[in-house]
Amino acid sequence: MSSAHYDVNGEIAVIRLDNPPVNGLGLPLRQGIVDGIKKAESDDAIKAVVLIGSDRAFSGGADISEFGTPKMLAEPILTTVINYLETAKKPVIAAISGACMGGGLELALGCHYRVAKPDAQISLPEVKLGILPGAGGTQRLPRVIGVEHALNMIVSGAAVPAKQFQGSPLFDDIVDGDLLEGALSYAKKVVAEKLPLKRVRDLKATHANPEGFFMFARNTVGAVAKNYPAPLKCVDAVEAAVTKPFDQGMAVEREAFANLLQTPESKALRHAFFAERLTSKIADVPSDTPTRDIQKVGVIGGGTMGTGITINFLNAGIPVTLVEMKQEGLDRGVAAIQKVYEGRVKKGKMSEDKAKACMDLLTPSLSYDDLKDADLVIEAVFEEMGVKQSVFETLDATCKPGAILASNTSTLDLNKIASFTKRPEDVIGLHFFSPANIMKLLEVVRGDKTAKDVLTTAMKLAKTIKKTAVVSGVCDGFIGNRMINQYQREAILMLEEGATVQQIDKAIEKFGFAMGPLRMADLAGGDIGWAIRKRLYAEHPDMTKMVVADRLCEMGRYGQKTGAGFYRYEPGNRNALHDPEVDKVVDEVRAELGITPRKISNQEIVERCVYALVNEGARLLDEGIAQRASDIDMVYLTGYGFPVFRGGPMHYAEEVGLPNVVRAMEPFADTHTQPGFWEPAPLLARCAAEGKRFDERSK
Repeated sequence: MSSAHYDVNGEIAVIRLDNPPVNGLGLPLRQGIVDGIKKAESDDAIKAVVLIGSDRAFSGGADISEFGTPKMLAEPILTTVINYLETAKKPVIAAISGACMGGGLELALGCHYRVAKPDAQISLPEVKLGILPGAGGTQRLPRVIGVEHALNMIVSGAAVPAKQFQGSPLFDDIVDGDLLEGALSYAKKVVAEKLPLKRVRDLKATHANPEGFFMFARNTVGAVAKNYPAPLKCVDAVEAAVTKPFDQGMAVEREAFANLLQTPESKALRHAFFAERLTSKIADVPSDTPTRDIQKVGVIGGGTMGTGITINFLNAGIPVTLVEMKQEGLDRGVAAIQKVYEGRVKKGKMSEDKAKACMDLLTPSLSYDDLKDADLVIEAVFEEMGVKQSVFETLDATCKPGAILASNTSTLDLNKIASFTKRPEDVIGLHFFSPANIMKLLEVVRGDKTAKDVLTTAMKLAKTIKKTAVVSGVCDGFIGNRMINQYQREAILMLEEGATVQQIDKAIEKFGFAMGPLRMADLAGGDIGWAIRKRLYAEHPDMTKMVVADRLCEMGRYGQKTGAGFYRYEPGNRNALHDPEVDKVVDEVRAELGITPRKISNQEIVERCVYALVNEGARLLDEGIAQRASDIDMVYLTGYGFPVFRGGPMHYAEEVGLPNVVRAMEPFADTHTQPGFWEPAPLLARCAAEGKRFDERSK
């Protein structure tokens, strides 16, 4: 069935793209466009063709549902469709509103004329998937907006409003009123004035100093691109648009596209793209499950986390009542929120009116009674079960029936927290990551009794506040922190075994993390991890202790907040500086434990830290805590700084080869580590033996 509708308006044929939500260029739509052009050409009464999408999108490019299927490469492929447009015997006018992205823009560039709404969003975002435009975008765009503008758009993947190109050959007219009427009017003008069939390919892409410009571009782009090969290939392709005939430039583009498609970086970026879309799919929760209406939100706790959570909802236009126990704490919280908005205004990221509107949605309070009308209440208080119990018992007695009661706990048992209420079905975990108003990740923790409509409401709300939500079951630390504990433990144990603080962090940062595990511990605050460890030591007496980390905390070295942790910090400066005091502590601990330090390679550091994540991740999958391996990857890509170009720990392990991961883990069982930890998780062992990926797992 065609996804393109053919209509006639006088002498003008209208081909309307109809493949919701963004008119992805799937096979039926591609075929429908070609069929429409053929039909218009065969009808003597038709003098011109208008190609139009919806208000939301002319076309968002490739249809992602076809990725990896035979339909993606079935004729007519996009270049074939564009050839039909370009060689049409009658003028074809693209009418553009909403998103005009990637293949959608390439489609429009194949038309003879283009008209657009001023706010239509124009982009070639393929570089964000580790590839470049593959249907002539690198060759045609420089010919209509100039080489420098085109290269900036292609390398950045950024969207630009159509009105910025008014007067350029990209758009022949900007339509302020009804788009179809404007397009039909322009088509009639083309027919009446017998305007020529313009082809973008026939224009010249020129630059006054191409050699100097492209040398400068390579140096600039290369410095920023680092681990990503696509941006430099974009430079090569745009240069070909200037220095070669059109068909030869197309050959350069096609070769670069084919090569990039096979790179690990592109595979990782495409994996992340699809993984993010999968997070909202929950196996036992139908997509039509109703959601609860969230009009008012309450937040308990005016500290760093509570204020960050509050800002998310204020930004989304949702009123928040912020509750603290003491006036001074409440005043600090409100001041912290005000400071964030003042900073955004000062940096030009928000208008004063918008900042004031956000602050006007905030109601500070010292009373739980002010939460009686809240549809959702999130507690962000001290991470101690007794404190949580007091809060939830009070909320249960105060909040209206149907209100969702959420905990921001990062490690504690959500089922136990839910048991403090008479409505455990209304309790859910919403674990934000600090700073909560910036970090994208939101772990949505599903308790044993959490109602399905509460879960779907949380997932929908995450999109409203622009978070990537990942569902986790209940266990100590959920997905992210349970895994990161193993990662940091291995780093600290390697410090005891012979590595240095600086070596460990540099090895992990060279792998691609924004920050090594010990610098990260200092940033997060050593006292937080110490409190968790002390609880775990009590619950698991056989647990291997992280003696160096504990000793530093006993000395009051909690990281940046105290000016000393694994590193030392000078006042007003966040640079991590080597501290001989830490070396002394490490030497003392080694002597106490009877450890003879050995030389540890950077490879071992990376493998023990990363494969610790992988092994624990496999256990989480086996236990059903995480739904799918790609969900774990999204947790680490959006919440823990795992390098995006490696696709997340589980994807990275699959690319290395799971049998190779298992083999690499064998020597680690003999290290100073938790007994039994380096025995491969059952799922990892099964997948390695069967040659399967994690999400192909068998039980």
